[in-house]
Formats: sequence, C-alpha cells, structure tokens
Amino acid sequence: MSRVELVDGKAFQVPPGVTLLDAAAHAGLSLAHSCRTGRCGACKAQCSQPGRHLQGEDCLSTAERAAGWLLSCTDTVDADARLELEDQAELARLRTLTLPCRVAQLERPAPDLLVLRLRLPSQHGLRWLPGQYLELIAPGGLRRAYSIANANPAQGVELHIRRVAGGAMSDWLFSQLQVGGLMHLRGPRGSFHLGEASGQRLVWLATGTGIAPFKAMLEALASQPQTHRPAHVTLLWGNRQSSDLYVQPAPQPWLHFVPVCSRDPAWTGAHGHVQQHAPAQADRVFACGNPAMIESARALYLSHGLPPRHFHADAFVAST
Repeated sequence: MSRVELVDGKAFQVPPGVTLLDAAAHAGLSLAHSCRTGRCGACKAQCSQPGRHLQGEDCLSTAERAAGWLLSCTDTVDADARLELEDQAELARLRTLTLPCRVAQLERPAPDLLVLRLRLPSQHGLRWLPGQYLELIAPGGLRRAYSIANANPAQGVELHIRRVAGGAMSDWLFSQLQVGGLMHLRGPRGSFHLGEASGQRLVWLATGTGIAPFKAMLEALASQPQTHRPAHVTLLWGNRQSSDLYVQPAPQPWLHFVPVCSRDPAWTGAHGHVQQHAPAQADRVFACGNPAMIESARALYLSHGLPPRHFHADAFVAST
C-alpha cells in the first residue's frame, strides 16, 4: 500500500494494481480527469515517483515519462509519492445520472454543425459544473461525449456537435434525429470546470466546438456577483474560416474575446493558432478542443512558469 499526498496536503492510500484516480475516489477525493482511458491527457500530472501504467492507452511521450509525468486515470505508484494535483471537492457533491431526454430544438448554424437542445424530465435532479460534459446515448446504445454548453439545468441541456466524417453518432444525429426524438444521457462527467476564480486573470483557449464549455462558464459568471468574478478573462477561439464563428459572447467589462481564423484569406482579425495570440501571464489557463493546440499551449505556459496544476484541459479525442 502506497501513500500519495496532494499539493493541498490531502492524502490517500493506493492499493497495488489500483489507478491513482480510482484510489483517490475510494478515499472521497476527486482528481482531474476526463476520458478515463489514457487518451486525452486531462489527468496528466507530475509525480515524485515513476508511474506504472496499468491499463488503457498512454498519451505521454517517453520524455514526459522520464520527466516524472503520469496519467492518474491509467497509472499507479508502487511507493509513497507526492502528486502535483489537488482535490476538487466540488465534484464529489454531484451525482452521475442516466436520464431520458427529448429533442426540444435543432439548429444548423453551418452545414456540419448542430446545436442540439434537449428537454429533461420534470424533477430530474441533474446538476453539473459549467465546463463538464455528458454522454449522449442513441437508440441501440451508441454513445458519445459532448460538452454541456449551458449553465442552468432548468433550461434543459444544450450541446454543440460537429459532424465527423464517417462518425456513426454524428451521421445518425445529422441524418435521422428530429424534434421530439427520444434519447438518453449520462452525466455529468469529467473535471473540467471553472472552480474558484475571484480576482484571477484567466486565459481560455478553444478550438471549434470547444467553445461550448466556455459558453456555459460565461453564463454562470454573468449571473454571479462582481466579487465572485475573475479580474479578467481572455477568451481566444480558433476556427479555420470566419463562417465557423457561430457564437458571439455577450460583452462583459471583464471579458476580452479574440476570434482567430487560420485559413480564411478574407479574415481581417487574428490569424494562425489561438495559442500564438495568448497573453504570456495568467493565474490559470483553460484549454478545450484540439489535442495539438492543448499540448502546444501547455508547453507554452509551463515555460512561462505557470504551475502545472493551474493548466486545465479537455481534449476532444476521436472515438475508438
């Protein structure tokens, strides 16, 4: 049995052959995670002892392993260790539910984009932290993960879905789903959420439908008193073409919104990749969308001295 201490001083025991994420959960602690299969890197953390890979995939490079990084969802440790993560206690208060839902509205802002709004049963009890995701379950059991794009459960659930070439779920959603259709959902899932942000300088980086969790965060912040809001938020949203910019955040005195396009010759705004336009200094950084963008941004901010646990990521990895 190994003892693992977190940066906030909390600790838990890790039995042999048990992942750090599962051992922490057994002790009532919640660590950063998303896919739970070793593919997305959301649970990546540095550790004072080498991690031993137990299951699933491994998105870490040989150099990262050598530098002491591990994945809490697929790795364990065989000796007492210090893990550069902290308990996210607010996640423990949420219940993961499986619920029926009906399609309330379908919108097509672009040919390959679907904004789906779902109506929940009365007295459903579903609650989430803005930034989390859920699994959408089609008839027949096909399921995929999508970020929740709204903050208030009383308004149902809003999802932003990009069509994936050859994708079984997106093909079904785009070709067969109709208003009134019955589906199921399971959630909330993942640990990507804002947390305590009062007075902080935040940088949010999104690509494509990775804007969805930030839309939910903005809704939540707009409803909070000024004393609970960050000092400043820089939101950079990257797409290929200006026609892909299907969301326009409501102006806020604390929000600086920068849309970025990489392949639109007529675009007069910021060009290139979102991380190229990110401010160098931040108290915390949140990145959602393309895995390559996330890893590039992570390396950039760690080189600027950002503590690894202050970089929060939710990578959109392809289904297997």
